[in-house]
Amino acid sequence: MAIPNSQLETWSHQGSITQSSDTYQTIRTALMDAKAVYASQFFTVFLQGSYGNATNIYAESDVDTVIRLESIFHGDVTALSPEDQQAYHAGFGGPPSYTFAEFKQGVVTRLNNAFGSSDVTQGNKAIAIKASGSRRSADVIACYEYRRYTRFKSLTDQAYVSGIIFSSSWSGDIINYPKQHAENCTVKHQATSTWFKPMVRIVKNMRKKLVNDGVISNDVAPSYFIEGMLYSVPNGKYGTSYEDTFVNSISWLLEADRTKLTCAHEQYWLLGNSNVQWNSTKCDQFLNALVKLWKEW
Repeated sequence: MAIPNSQLETWSHQGSITQSSDTYQTIRTALMDAKAVYASQFFTVFLQGSYGNATNIYAESDVDTVIRLESIFHGDVTALSPEDQQAYHAGFGGPPSYTFAEFKQGVVTRLNNAFGSSDVTQGNKAIAIKASGSRRSADVIACYEYRRYTRFKSLTDQAYVSGIIFSSSWSGDIINYPKQHAENCTVKHQATSTWFKPMVRIVKNMRKKLVNDGVISNDVAPSYFIEGMLYSVPNGKYGTSYEDTFVNSISWLLEADRTKLTCAHEQYWLLGNSNVQWNSTKCDQFLNALVKLWKEW
């Protein structure tokens, strides 16, 4: 028996908006404070994750905020010709005087001063801030710019894709492209006549039920990978009803060559063995669990 459309409709709704927005503004204000030791550096603060992409569900609480140091960057020149690589190395001097380690410690200090050290914890990837009063829990990622170069003739003639890079205590440096991810998800949403983001929320709610019921573990299908999975589904599979869209999308995914699915930012394949890719076994496990939940509702 299929999941009734009334349940799918409930699951399609976005979670907290006002409270999440207020939480982000509180954190952004703290990070932008002129008293921060990094205030003289060039940096940007922006949203990423489910709330930033409008795919958050009621069961989610964290507001993900990125603070990216712009005054230094890591350049990936592996795709450049030898001549372009030579021009790149000639164009830039020695190491910067201000380091990312200094910047990250300054961010931790600023958050401790703003919210109290008992509410701030430095985790594997992010700096976690506990919920308090009307403020939701939040994660802050301190990072710096990552540039994947596609051309470098000179400082005035260069091309690159800009992302972020930060360290994980478990798996080394993590490279991601949150702005491209968000922009592409918005384009996909519009191209599917606004069916894409509600479907992401439906599948994320199904994931939450599967976790709560003990069918899958919490790490099998992170939200980021669910968005990438559904981003790869052709636009023509969306529409008519939530039931039709779910069946058409999952059927397509089950038949597709899943090694060719891309992340929503389109910078690398969705499935793989790196620390920014989805393990194919976990993807298969999740798809099979979705089908079982649908059929046995």
